[in-house]
Amino acid sequence: MTEAVSTKMRQTILARLDQIAAEEGITILLAIESGSRAWGFHSPDSDYDVRFIYARPVDWFLTLGKKRDVVERPIDDLLDISGWQLDKALGLALKGNAVLGEWLQSPIIYQSVPDAHARITDFCKQAMQPRPMMWHYLSLAEQHEKRTHSEDGRVRLKRLFYALRPALALRWMHLNDHQMPPMDMTRLCDGAGLSAAEAAAIQSLITLKIARAEKAVGEAPDPIIFQIINTALKQTREALADSPDKPPLVALETQANQLHIELTKSLT
Repeated sequence: MTEAVSTKMRQTILARLDQIAAEEGITILLAIESGSRAWGFHSPDSDYDVRFIYARPVDWFLTLGKKRDVVERPIDDLLDISGWQLDKALGLALKGNAVLGEWLQSPIIYQSVPDAHARITDFCKQAMQPRPMMWHYLSLAEQHEKRTHSEDGRVRLKRLFYALRPALALRWMHLNDHQMPPMDMTRLCDGAGLSAAEAAAIQSLITLKIARAEKAVGEAPDPIIFQIINTALKQTREALADSPDKPPLVALETQANQLHIELTKSLT
């Protein structure tokens, strides 16, 4: 398997992040890899999905006018870079955003302000809500499962993995008291209660994926892969139908506001 991020590419990404921080006048609190390179099944030609959380100076909030709470740069064949402002990230955490939860546990970290990273992670653990995360992974798996097969009936490997990973995340949640599932495929599989046959089928698929181009198609994989996906989705639909939504705690909203104020003042 090719190295997820080479030394040269890491230097390129760090330089780009420094450039963005200077251009925007922001402090990057955490920058990570969020795509297949972090998940553990990137193709040789996979791009780099760099995501970050940033803070702005206090004075920025005191000026009039509507302001964006995201920073984005044009996507090219190699780099896809964007970030969320700290207040946006904390607001999404209150809603149980699964994407933010994944960012915070990425195995590939490009930049980090340790105290900020730790405090945001701790807050997100407190604010975590299983139902929104389950809806997220269910929707993601359903969306990609429908697009798995090409017109000639062959399997789009990337789409299959984009359905399999959230399905495994749902299975992991069912087996682990609905906690936030791991981001990387190895840990996800380790906690998903896979049988020997299921584990072997997934490993064979990973071996195929990392040897093929990003848009590669192939013959139908072991049927057990689709069984894993469909069983997880069915179980999740039933669980969601039986449990009510819960509003975020007011105390957590107060805590989020305080965390935003403290980090903004101390880091910008």
